[in-house]
Amino acid sequence: MSAMTTLRSRIFAWAGRLYLARTRKKGFDLSRMSFLPDSVLMPLRRDGLDPVPDLAAVREREPISKLPVPIAANVWLVTGYDEAKAVLGKADAFSSDFTNLIGKAGAGAEQNPGGLGFADPPVHTRLRRLLTPEFTMRRLGRLTPRIHDIVEERLDAMEKAGRDGDPVDLVAAFALPIPSLVICELLGVPYEDRDDFERLSAARFDLFSGANASFGAISESLSYFREVVKKQRANPGDGLLGMIVREHGDSVTDEELAGLADGVLTGGFETTASMLALGALVLLQDPEHFATLKDGDEAVDRYVEELLRYLTVVQVAFPRFAREDMEIAGVRISAGDVVLCSLSGADRDGELGPDMERFDPHRPKVPSHLAFGYGIHRCVGAELARMELRAAYPALVRRFPSMRLAVRPEELEFRKLSIVYGLDSLPVRLDVEG
Repeated sequence: MSAMTTLRSRIFAWAGRLYLARTRKKGFDLSRMSFLPDSVLMPLRRDGLDPVPDLAAVREREPISKLPVPIAANVWLVTGYDEAKAVLGKADAFSSDFTNLIGKAGAGAEQNPGGLGFADPPVHTRLRRLLTPEFTMRRLGRLTPRIHDIVEERLDAMEKAGRDGDPVDLVAAFALPIPSLVICELLGVPYEDRDDFERLSAARFDLFSGANASFGAISESLSYFREVVKKQRANPGDGLLGMIVREHGDSVTDEELAGLADGVLTGGFETTASMLALGALVLLQDPEHFATLKDGDEAVDRYVEELLRYLTVVQVAFPRFAREDMEIAGVRISAGDVVLCSLSGADRDGELGPDMERFDPHRPKVPSHLAFGYGIHRCVGAELARMELRAAYPALVRRFPSMRLAVRPEELEFRKLSIVYGLDSLPVRLDVEG
């Protein structure tokens, strides 16, 4: 048995023991997330591609409302666009640090994922500066040919699989492999390990099995990346991790590097995979959109931005913890309160324009969507995601102009209670000639 296999087995056993220990504790247990009242879980529920109607009703009534969560602190849900920007833009008034969760929600210090999402300045500022140069359009430009090659390789594989008229799972054959390969290329990690981090990336966002299972996936992912970092320290490669090791050396710790790599995986894999699958479903449901994207390069950017807004696959931003008493939109928030911003709710707000519940790539320009977040925690890999979507959507519809769903829409299985919304599978028939 290899050292890596042994390590992973130990991690699985540890995560299981941790889970059982947490569930035996008295008090509120986030392993029972799915049993919370619908009013609490509502921001994570959808009706097909759309947030449930209750979310819009809450936004119209109270863009900042209190959630009836059985913990000591007040928990606020922000569903309005302007209100969400106000919260996400106040890094001085709100903390995102993981230490706010320790001793609460079943979280321990050993489960801190590191990276940018759960860090405050000045730590966040220093770590983001390490990543930002690699995510400029100039640096990302070197990945453009590889992204197009990856897309074409996946289309070739799909065509081969569907040549006899058999259905092809667009999630497994297209949506998952593309960002998986791109992230491997970016980080400089072996593509042979993709099955592990595909599984771990999905598991961390799925709260149907409880927050403890999510924390276990995070811990396992960090253990994997610690091993990757050790190898990069000894022999820096050409990817992002090797670049940071060469340029910053001892100024960044192994733990910080593992957290950054895990954060890039978190932000760049599962979210893009979900967008590719759900965006393809939107196009499949409307022949006009399908045809427009197939025939015109000038339509691609407009479609991508509207799909990002309409789908907003990251449903809720990382929690914010109020550092001080304040008032936002007439609502009094006290120091220590927890604030959750519903990005999917905010991006359907009528403040952005009329009829925002509908997908319309031809609508007049609207204010910037929040699909990538806002403020200092806005996704550092936003442009990389856009590059992948701009390459993948038109290539897909041009290669398979007769592509159609292989099942009835009501048979599709969407994720339940997942922070990153998505499809488990998307069976399609390509109608390619043999």
